[in-house]
Amino acid sequence: MITNDMLADSQKYIMNTYARQPLVLIKGRGTRVFDSDGREYIDFVSGVAVNNLGHCHPRVVVALQKQAQRLMHVSNHYQNEPQINLAKALVTHSFADKAFFCNSGTEAIEAAIKLARRYGREILKEDRYEIITMRGSFHGRTLGALTATAQERLHKGFEPLLPGFQYVPYNDIAAVEAAVNDHSCAILVEPIQGEGGVIVPSAGYLRALREICDRNKLLLLLDEIQTGMGRTGKLFAFEHDGIVPDVAALAKGLGAGMPIGALIANEKTAQAFTPGSHGSTFGGNPLACAAALASFETLIEDDIIIPAVEQLGRHFLGGLANLKKKYSFVRDVRGKGLLIGMELDFPGKDVVTACIKEGFLINCTMETVLRFMPPLIITEQEIDQLLVTLDGIFAKR
Repeated sequence: MITNDMLADSQKYIMNTYARQPLVLIKGRGTRVFDSDGREYIDFVSGVAVNNLGHCHPRVVVALQKQAQRLMHVSNHYQNEPQINLAKALVTHSFADKAFFCNSGTEAIEAAIKLARRYGREILKEDRYEIITMRGSFHGRTLGALTATAQERLHKGFEPLLPGFQYVPYNDIAAVEAAVNDHSCAILVEPIQGEGGVIVPSAGYLRALREICDRNKLLLLLDEIQTGMGRTGKLFAFEHDGIVPDVAALAKGLGAGMPIGALIANEKTAQAFTPGSHGSTFGGNPLACAAALASFETLIEDDIIIPAVEQLGRHFLGGLANLKKKYSFVRDVRGKGLLIGMELDFPGKDVVTACIKEGFLINCTMETVLRFMPPLIITEQEIDQLLVTLDGIFAKR
């Protein structure tokens, strides 16, 4: 009865912007979450690739507790220690020289758009403002990020959109080459399209984009919001291709559950931002930065978590590939590390519902792609449990 009351209140008081499952989750530990009726689920969504260390990781919880007793907010009119330490850690372990903090991945993309335009005009001293993005991409819901998202179905009702974007097919280098013009300032791309259906580009794709940028004085902006923080078996997904971007947008797994986004950039690009050119009231607040730093340091210092992701991913993909051989309605299985998609020839909504009944949380994107983004601490045994469950669900079709 309590759950029904909460669901009724949700429908009454919260704007209808999400197709939510009728679950009220009240507790999480490691790879498990628990609902208001006491049911337990193994979580293969992890807050949409947010809870990389699982739910309520002890080191993150302690960092939050300590920081909450010390200082939660002072605004960016002043310095704060957790923000400085997080920026240092990100720079030390990446290509970047500078970091900017905000509250979400969408805000990080907005910052990337502004930085690229300002770089074109203030640093290059040219009329460069156009950004090339990829069809099927997803970069966020605010107006600039939505415009960068090259999916017309998401644009409906919000026109006119922000001018200055060109859309080209993903994984098509010739199309990118053809789109470059005198007004181009940057290419914005996801190393793997997550919301777009877990689309993995051909080997060498990012390297070819890097070369185009170098030849044409463009910035390479990488959206690592879903793929970063160890999700693909490297700290950043671009490392698989051996390239270095100019800018990367981070969020999701960075905060281990706390809302935080970051834009990291090399020195030549970062200098385009000067005092007053961009900002965020809550961006880089001490509480979120303390959690992110604890999470980031755990990933960096642990010798097992990220190295194990590639093996776990291979095991998971192998099990899903076996299901593909068994069931003709499975069109494709793809992914890298623990960002994995299984494409069906029918809508996956009912499969998601059936998994919930069996005690598993999974996700469906692009209507027909089952998407799996478990915590990086998931075990092979838990993966195998899901595979058996999927086999049983598929066998009933």
